[in-house]
Amino acid sequence: QVQLVESGGGLVQAGGSLRLSCAASGRTFISYTMGWFRRAPGKEREFVAAVNWSGSVTYYADSVKGRFTVSRDNAKNTVYLQMNSLKPEDTAVYYCAARLSYYGNSYEVADYPYWGQGTQVTVSS
Repeated sequence: QVQLVESGGGLVQAGGSLRLSCAASGRTFISYTMGWFRRAPGKEREFVAAVNWSGSVTYYADSVKGRFTVSRDNAKNTVYLQMNSLKPEDTAVYYCAARLSYYGNSYEVADYPYWGQGTQVTVSS
């Protein structure tokens, strides 16, 4: 089992940047594919990005490709989401999630059994 804690959210103007962090507990961090999801007001939670156990393979939603970068530091048990060129439509609660690497990557909320509490990102126009 793994516990996840996000940080780094806040208020930023359109065009600005933020870096989210997600710290994981436990000694088996490398066993997990790590994902980032978000839930905007009035919308369902949606996939944003994911990274495989080694950090060598990444996946992105079309809406964030070229603007967001997901990475991980296995020595620090931490996954990051660098968000650049932020838009008002990126406003959401951002969640970190984990899934055993054995099962591969997934874009589906239901396929990730472990979740953080979320961090609010607000982009003003």
